[in-house]
Amino acid sequence: MKFILHITRFIVGVLFIFSGLIKANDPLGLSYKMEEFFEVWGIEWLNAFALFLSISIITFEIIAGVALLVGWQFKRFSWMLFALIVFFTFLTGYAVVSGKVRECGCFGDCIKLTAQQSFLKDLILLILIGFLLYNRSKVSSLLTPKWSIALLVATTIMTIWIQVYVLKHLPLFDCLPFKVGVTIQDKMKIPADAIPDSTVITFEYQKDGKLLEFDADHFPADFNDSTYLFVKRYDKLIREGNAKPAIKDFVIITENGTDTTELVLNSTGKIYILFTKSMDEDELDAELIQTIAEIQKMANTQKNSFMVVSSDADNLKSMLIKKGIILPVSKGDLVSIKTAARSNPTLFLLEQGKILAKWGREDLHYSLR
Repeated sequence: MKFILHITRFIVGVLFIFSGLIKANDPLGLSYKMEEFFEVWGIEWLNAFALFLSISIITFEIIAGVALLVGWQFKRFSWMLFALIVFFTFLTGYAVVSGKVRECGCFGDCIKLTAQQSFLKDLILLILIGFLLYNRSKVSSLLTPKWSIALLVATTIMTIWIQVYVLKHLPLFDCLPFKVGVTIQDKMKIPADAIPDSTVITFEYQKDGKLLEFDADHFPADFNDSTYLFVKRYDKLIREGNAKPAIKDFVIITENGTDTTELVLNSTGKIYILFTKSMDEDELDAELIQTIAEIQKMANTQKNSFMVVSSDADNLKSMLIKKGIILPVSKGDLVSIKTAARSNPTLFLLEQGKILAKWGREDLHYSLR
């Protein structure tokens, strides 16, 4: 029994550390997934805390995994992990039942799991952590309290540092559709070997105060009875396919409303594009303003194009004018920009739609070399 207990502890601990490290590579990704749940539940006011919650959950996952491996405060961490996995199981179960969230972000964008796969994974973890919780009194710490605390403090500092670093720069491992080497227009197409969704036409009728649902092959024997009242007809998803492009809703709309997406992606010259979601006055500080001006000057010297694309184009344009920079600002889709620009802002260098390089906010000066 002790052997099984230690193996289970090792599996759960390593899995939580692995899961946390993958998400620590891109904490914004988890925060966006949390915002998706908040919007589905109608509690968008929590969006302001999404990034803080994301960093906190990721940090706790890694700390808890290390604590399980060394056995420090095992009873306490067993209870906390059990509460966490119950919460995660509820989230993934809700995603499966409701169908409103297709991916749960359990392993970030590097290892994508469907809602069903995530739910099954959480059910297995629930059983394993429940087993650890039941046997919590049988585990003792491998290290002295002083060394255990020192290890967990070091783990906390390292985990938070990694997340702060990638937020200022870019993910250390780029698992997003907009990674260097990708040709954007290719990723906007549905893959040739993609499997489409399998759907069936479904009808809803009301009879004797009850709502009945059936497809075209399973009409009730007494359907001609006039007591059946039609409610609606819809396509019911039977099996989810993967016939979806990796990049969706990538658009570049100029200030006068012209869609220049194809023109930009098929341009034979090199184009620098600065992507940003939105910015306030504090984010658009003097250092960033100077860097933007230098990038614009460099692009002109090289006879390359430079443009800014923002989901909040009008507001950004006004702020740039106040700062003395006259620069056209095109409008882009918010979700697409959030995927492309994990640092706010992020600079891309494109040639015929191929991403040659990209730089996060703290690395923009490297583009000038």
